[in-house]
Amino acid sequence: MNADSPRSAKSQAARSPAEVAPAVTLLDRDRSILAFNERVLAMVTRDDVPLLERLRYLCIVSSNLDEFFEVRMAPHMTAARSAGASDPVFADLAAAAHDLVERQYALYNETLTRQFKRQGIAIVAHGERTAEQRAWVQGYFRREVRPLLVPVSLDPSHPFPMVANKSLNFIVRLQGKDAFGRHNEIAIVKVPRVLPRIIALPERASRRDRLFVSLSSVIRAHLDELFPGREVLQFSQFRVTRNSELAVQEADVADLRTALRAGLEHRQFGEAVRLEVSSGCSAYLADFLLQQFALPDQALYRVQGPVNLNRLTQLIDLVGDGSLMWPPYQASYPLQLVAGQDIFERLGQGDVCLHQPFESFDGVLDFLRQAVADPQVLAIRQTIYRTGADSEMMHLLREAVRRGKEVMVVVELKARFDEEANINWAEMLESIGAQVVYGVLGLKTHAKMLLVTRREGRAIKRYAHLSTGNYNPRTARLYTDVSYLTSNPQLTLDVEHVFYHLASQSRLPKMQALLVAPHHLHRAMVERIGQLGQAAAAGRPARLVAKMNALTDTGLIRALIAAGQQGVQIDLIVRGACMLPAQLEGQTDRIRIRSVIGRFLEHSRVFYFDDGQEQSLYLSSADWMNRNMFGRIELAWPVTDPVLRQRLIDECLVAYLHDTRDAWQLQPDGRYEPVKPSVRQRRQSAQAALMTRYGRAPAKRS
Repeated sequence: MNADSPRSAKSQAARSPAEVAPAVTLLDRDRSILAFNERVLAMVTRDDVPLLERLRYLCIVSSNLDEFFEVRMAPHMTAARSAGASDPVFADLAAAAHDLVERQYALYNETLTRQFKRQGIAIVAHGERTAEQRAWVQGYFRREVRPLLVPVSLDPSHPFPMVANKSLNFIVRLQGKDAFGRHNEIAIVKVPRVLPRIIALPERASRRDRLFVSLSSVIRAHLDELFPGREVLQFSQFRVTRNSELAVQEADVADLRTALRAGLEHRQFGEAVRLEVSSGCSAYLADFLLQQFALPDQALYRVQGPVNLNRLTQLIDLVGDGSLMWPPYQASYPLQLVAGQDIFERLGQGDVCLHQPFESFDGVLDFLRQAVADPQVLAIRQTIYRTGADSEMMHLLREAVRRGKEVMVVVELKARFDEEANINWAEMLESIGAQVVYGVLGLKTHAKMLLVTRREGRAIKRYAHLSTGNYNPRTARLYTDVSYLTSNPQLTLDVEHVFYHLASQSRLPKMQALLVAPHHLHRAMVERIGQLGQAAAAGRPARLVAKMNALTDTGLIRALIAAGQQGVQIDLIVRGACMLPAQLEGQTDRIRIRSVIGRFLEHSRVFYFDDGQEQSLYLSSADWMNRNMFGRIELAWPVTDPVLRQRLIDECLVAYLHDTRDAWQLQPDGRYEPVKPSVRQRRQSAQAALMTRYGRAPAKRS
């Protein structure tokens, strides 16, 4: 493989199964997810990351934590309510989350705000505003904000209002009587989402600096104007996070699309799992809110700053200073293609591989554009998982229908947080005559595949695109993924069989090249790992290198541990959650695990096997998680072209195994430590090297 040479046969003396160490205790999945966010948060501390990008990483952690609470915390909350406040699992997880949030706000307050100030950038608090600034803010409040606010005073006829998931709100404790002479002391102020959370002060009030105010500070400074004749005693901004899993029993609904659309209407008001308040919120108001949302004390997060740091991404756009952001990167057009060439003719010469975002997603778009425009193309079939609200690919499919081609799309309606966009695309395509199906009941269609059927003389020929990523041009610029274009008859016939299987739900025939979950992908991966173990036990130098987003499937983890104990040298590049403890003496000492956090989100799935006699490499849409192996339609496919295979080994595996700038190494105790170069080594980044190899010179800034 040319990465790290396998250890000598003596140092890797294989052990028989009888000598295998006792069962290894796996790492906790949810703690591992939080550990991943700690690594993302570490980007905020790096001097080599531009200042506005450091703020972006801080916001990414907030967004990730929102999803963690929305998806992962709800079962623990239910268990805690059943077991009482003494539930140890929930308490341990909550403590870890609290620690991460505290470090996040400390970085914001003690590091980022100070460095922004040195650049003349600041979000000015009410107490720091000049008289001119206060006058402008007051005018802005009365003109833009006050007309949209309707405070609700609580009494028997005005119960606690429904508070939407992750919305900004204020709770206020009042003194005095209302207009009807009653002592209703609590009021709730909902803040409309249409209002910007960060507002730029005008130049005349900024004194040549770039100054801003937060919406929450604008409102808190003028709360008394919302309650004329009464005194505001206490107040706090607050935000509640709710369970956002859509609970749709597919077997009990006649129309999944209609059921999901109905479920989306209620997602904003699921079970509460977290309450965020200002650090100065009184115990009285905090306890009142906890009681209203039926939350334990551990679910209360007091924060020193905005209750939603993710909204600070608006500041990045408002400042818009290119010198404080990553230098522009312009991906090259795919090197194996030539813009304007006949892609079908090119694929007749051999397979094409695109390494995104270093190579442009335009190669995939051009493949579809040509298929839509080509009168010899008879049919286009495509899976849709995450494509975005405004997608050129969807517009191209609509044009294909208009031109009379047979268009079939397999739309995954249950792609989390993309459900509404996917439903809208499904309805649009169906309304113009495309065949729209929703996959197999009970399984998510996570496979990424596009099949073009073309008449060539008297023959019918197939062309396919397979990918480790999504059909989303925006994320194709931000995620590392591999796209694979092929006219290989075995592979393309397999793809056709999978589409037929999804539409008709008939039995899947024997595959010639594809591995398909939930049918045989998991079994095939376990078998290949086992074969490496057998090779090592026979004295051959066996090697496994795999790159993925998450490793949580216990069957695959146990297979890896057994193979390592038989002598296989294993290197894993796992971006996020990983439950396999590495480098445990006598147990997993032949397994090394690293995570790479850089400018782009690592998203490609690449699996390499070498049994000492034969090498094989697979690309896949699936992580090594139980849900991917048994709860989704997933694909893995072999790369048989030796040149392409070596290229993928070099770019997706070797480069990342030698990364000493963005990589973290998993330690035996479950902690991650940054990988450091040796004394004579220069720090090197796999992503930076690939950008240099593929990138074009960026256009000059205007």
